[in-house]
Amino acid sequence: MGLRQRLTTEQSLDRTLSAEEKTLFKHAKKIQAILKGAKTVAMVGLSNKSERPSNFVASYLLSEGYQVIPVNPRATEILGQKSYPDLKSIPVPIDVVDVFRAPAACDAIIEEVIEVGAKAVWLQLGVINRNAANAALDAGLTVVMDACLKIEHGRYNGSLHLVGMNTGIISARRAKIGF
Repeated sequence: MGLRQRLTTEQSLDRTLSAEEKTLFKHAKKIQAILKGAKTVAMVGLSNKSERPSNFVASYLLSEGYQVIPVNPRATEILGQKSYPDLKSIPVPIDVVDVFRAPAACDAIIEEVIEVGAKAVWLQLGVINRNAANAALDAGLTVVMDACLKIEHGRYNGSLHLVGMNTGIISARRAKIGF
């Protein structure tokens, strides 16, 4: 089996959200509320490899003042933070669970998110699991799906605009740096 054939069989071709799902899972006011209200972010699937996107996002969040709690059973410490094997092992309340895992793993992760009483769950770019997202919604959680926490934070605090990226936000007001 060639590489191209193998990749097409392992990857879902349905990786985009409908307009209704974008309104539900990428609503600007919900995202802003999470970013402003969250202090503690548990990152499921945070890698200790600096070149991985999860590590980059965690570094950014730490620099922005968030408490980042790594959840990775193969690590004891990541970015100077104690790593936990699962969400249930974390001894402090969790505001947001940021998921850097394959979509198929999300059902079990959402069950654990509900069990620990987190306020919100954030499924990163490309992590689309409608059943898991709906289970989280049914449990009363705020859900963001198929979006990057770092990018959204940068969009709403003005740092993406400062480096010349189109944030989609038009305002005459100077952006507040930080939440």
